[in-house]
Amino acid sequence: MSIPVQPVVMAGGSGTRLWPLSRSGYPKQFLVLSGNTSLLQQAVQRMTALASGGLDVAAPLIVGNEEHRFLILDQLSELKIEPKAVLLEPVGRNTAPALTLAALQAMAEGGDPVLVMAPADQTVTDLPAFTATLRRAVQLAAEVGRIVILGITPDRAETGFGYVQAAAGGGEAPPVARFVEKPDAETARRYLAEGDYYWNGGLFVLRASVWLAALKRFRPDIDAATRAAFAERSTDSLFVRPGRVEFAAIPAESIDYAVMEKCAGTLADTGIDLRMLPLAAGWNDLGAWDAVWQVAAKDAQGNAAIGDVLFSDSHDSLVHATSRLVSVVGLHDVVVVETSDAVLVSDRASSQDVKKIVGALGSAQRGEHELHRKVHRPWGWYDSIDHGERFQVKRIMVKPGASLSLQKHHHRAEHWVVVSGTAEVTNGDKVILLAENQSTYIPLGRMHRLANPGKVPLEIIEVQSGSYLGEDDIVRYDDSYGRG
Repeated sequence: MSIPVQPVVMAGGSGTRLWPLSRSGYPKQFLVLSGNTSLLQQAVQRMTALASGGLDVAAPLIVGNEEHRFLILDQLSELKIEPKAVLLEPVGRNTAPALTLAALQAMAEGGDPVLVMAPADQTVTDLPAFTATLRRAVQLAAEVGRIVILGITPDRAETGFGYVQAAAGGGEAPPVARFVEKPDAETARRYLAEGDYYWNGGLFVLRASVWLAALKRFRPDIDAATRAAFAERSTDSLFVRPGRVEFAAIPAESIDYAVMEKCAGTLADTGIDLRMLPLAAGWNDLGAWDAVWQVAAKDAQGNAAIGDVLFSDSHDSLVHATSRLVSVVGLHDVVVVETSDAVLVSDRASSQDVKKIVGALGSAQRGEHELHRKVHRPWGWYDSIDHGERFQVKRIMVKPGASLSLQKHHHRAEHWVVVSGTAEVTNGDKVILLAENQSTYIPLGRMHRLANPGKVPLEIIEVQSGSYLGEDDIVRYDDSYGRG
C-alpha cells in the first residue's frame, strides 16, 4: 500500500537580509538566485520529485502571504503545476500556525497524510541525494507517533544556523538529543569537530495528526486559536483564507519553539519519537548575501558575478548587477548589489546585518524596503522610469486577457501611449481600441480602465501629471482581483 504524502511549502518569509534584491513586496522566495528558476519554484519541483512507486504524492499545499497570492500562482503556472490549495495568511504568525493550517487543510477530506514541510527559500545542489533522503524520511514518519527532522550535515563551522544534536547510538535516524541556538565561532568549531551536531534546516516530515496532537499537548493556545481561524475560512478558487480577526489573535511562534524543542530527549520523556535523518545534498538556505556567494560559480580569484560586472585586482567578492555595469577595483571579501533604485555595499562577513538597513528604511517610512521600482501586479507590472515635481512616467505591461480595475484619481490626469499590443480603454462612457503608436488622455477625476483583449502582452507608456502622484490616490469601482 502506498503512503499518502502531502507536500507543504512555506512561502511566507520576508528575506530582509537579501535587500535590496529581496523586499517585502517581492521577497527572496520569488527571486532567481541560482539556476533559472526561483527559490519557490525549486522547492515545489523538489517536492514533485518525491513521487515513486511507494509514495502517493499530492499536489503541493502552499502557505503564503495574502499580498503574494498572484505571484505564487504565476510562478507555479510557469512550471505547469497547479497547487492543491494556497493557504493565505493575512498577517505573519511564524511557522507553527502556518504548519497547523496546512495540517488542518490536509485532513479536511478525512485523510491523514504524511506532511513533508519545506521552506520556499532554500537551494539544493544534489537533487538525487535530497530526494532519496526525503523518501526515507517519509517511510520513517509513516510509523505511528514519529516525527523526522532532516539535519544538514555541516561542512564548516557556521554561526548563522541553529543546530540539532543527534543522540548517540541511534542508527540511521538517531533520536534528537537537543536543539541549540546559533553558536559563536568557537562553539561552532567545537560542534563541527564533535561530529554529532547538524544544521537545523527547518525540514520536517510527520503525519498531520501527529503534528496536531503534539501542538495541542505543548501549545494548546496556538492549537485552539488556529483551529478557530481555520473554522472561519473562506475559499476562492485555489485560495483558502482563514478568518482574518481570528488569525491575527494566534500567538506567533516557530515550529521549533512551539513543539520540536519540547520533544527532544528520549521517547520515555516526551511520548513522541523525534528522529533526525542526516542530509548531505548541497543544502543552503541563502539567508544572507554571503550564503549566495558560497553557492555561486566563481572565477579563479573567488569572485562571483551576476549580471554585467567587471573585476580588477579583487577577490572573494560577490557583485550582483541588475540594470547597469558595475565595476569593482581593489576590493576583497565584499558584497555589492545594484538595483534600479538602490545599491548595497557590505563586507561579506557582515551580510547578516543587512536587515538593520531594512529596519532603518522602515523607520524612516521609505519605500525602498517594500517595493522595487518595477512593481508586480496580478495583471502584469509597472516600472516607474522617471518622476519629478508634478509628473511621473511609468512603463506598464498588461498580460493577455488581463485588465486593471475600473478606477479614478482625485489628483492626477494620465496620458497613455501604446508601445506594443492592443489596448482596450474605458474612458468615461466610451470604450475604444488603441493599436501601436496610438494614444489617449484620461482627465483628472474621470472613470477609466485599461485592458488587454489580445493574445500578446500589452505595453504602454503612462505619463501622470498632477498635484499628488501617490499609489493611494485611487478609487476602485470594479476589480477582478478582489482589491478594495
